[in-house]
Amino acid sequence: MMARSDEHSPRPVGRYVLYGELASGGMATVHFGRLSGPVGFSRTVAIKRLHPHFAKDPEFVTMFLDEARLCGRIRHPNVVPTLDVVTTQGEIFIVMEYVAGEALSKLMKAATAKNVLMPPKVAATIMSSVLHGLHAAHQTKDEHGRELGIVHRDVSPQNILVGADGAARVLDFGVAKAAGRMQTTREGQLKGKIAYMPPEQLSGAPVTKQIDIYAASVVLWEALTGRRLFDGETEAIVLARAIEGCIDPPSNHNAFLEPAIDGVVLRGLARDPAMRFTTAREMALALEQTIGLASPSEVEMVAGDELHRRAQTIAEIEVASLTAPTAEPKIGLGKQPVVAEPHSQVSSISVSRPAISLVPPRRVSAAKIMVTIFALLALIGGGLGALAMRDVLAGPRQAEPNRFEGAPKREIAMIGPATAAGKAAKEPVAPVVTRVVPPPPPVAKKQQPQCDPPYTIDPATGRKKYKMECLH
Repeated sequence: MMARSDEHSPRPVGRYVLYGELASGGMATVHFGRLSGPVGFSRTVAIKRLHPHFAKDPEFVTMFLDEARLCGRIRHPNVVPTLDVVTTQGEIFIVMEYVAGEALSKLMKAATAKNVLMPPKVAATIMSSVLHGLHAAHQTKDEHGRELGIVHRDVSPQNILVGADGAARVLDFGVAKAAGRMQTTREGQLKGKIAYMPPEQLSGAPVTKQIDIYAASVVLWEALTGRRLFDGETEAIVLARAIEGCIDPPSNHNAFLEPAIDGVVLRGLARDPAMRFTTAREMALALEQTIGLASPSEVEMVAGDELHRRAQTIAEIEVASLTAPTAEPKIGLGKQPVVAEPHSQVSSISVSRPAISLVPPRRVSAAKIMVTIFALLALIGGGLGALAMRDVLAGPRQAEPNRFEGAPKREIAMIGPATAAGKAAKEPVAPVVTRVVPPPPPVAKKQQPQCDPPYTIDPATGRKKYKMECLH
């Protein structure tokens, strides 16, 4: 999917750059993004942006932040991970790992347009990955080891990404249900898409992980048959058909499917939650044993055209990010790329390579300055002392004793340039005795600071306190 050309120019969002729109929903939009790090480091990310009018609603803001918190706890290769949360200028952004792939909904529409069906092994491979990711979400625990009880509640083709590596990933836990979640569902309010909801969810029964298994089974049915399971011209018609729950075996619409495949799909679509698979992982294993798995290259062939267009868009963004102007960094590691102003276009960004300096400015400590001053004083004092010793060893210039010794203090005080010149003919001038100034004692050599480690631990707070003498 190409980024829309009518989107605004690249926009700075913290240390990220927001580019064209990838997808849009009722609550948020997903954009291409680039991380602009120090010393030229960068990477492509996906940035989910809460619609500005929702950013002022405390309930939607809480729901949005809950999604980031929950996704941050789920760690599995089949779940799109959350990397960061950014708040700026009254808006909230969730930064996610960018998956080089396309939504399953786009691939299914492309297959329908070509009047072809997705190979059963490819459909099974995609949904097996999804089920493993859902199982990981269902088993996610908090910091104390307690299960959070996460239920996605919105499993649909739009929320499944098929990667170029042949793996599928679940995303968008915006309406997920979990223990301890700050946002709560209003009474009578449905969360998710009606066409993928089981009867108990439509009737307001308690939410369990069986809801996600049912929704994944609906997606599997549609991927195998190339058509919608519950369809209608209006949402009311879709709701009535979903509640009625009349489901044909997928083999009725795809003659290449074996009866064993019908058994796996229909078990996941059972009206009674107790008749479905116990866990999402159990259904994934049943698919792998019944249908088998396709190779990554086979999955990639199904999404080849869409993935190629997406790769071209990413290449354009990466080239544009390399031509961004530079500015002084905030962390002292050299210059970093700076994005264009919001009114500029990507194509008009000028080329300027960042000047990278890996050598930080050297700091001189106060102790080192004092040692230098004492050394200079010692050199000056030593020079004066040497001059005084030379005069002493040479002896007095006249044999007579110093006539100033014992003279009245008032006479000495009256002697000046004028009177001294008048008495020069009468009295001989006594030699000037220079007082020997001993040199200052040698400065003790400063001991090397103990900088391994260069910090101490505060016993009261447990925080590190770095030694100033070790920071130069």
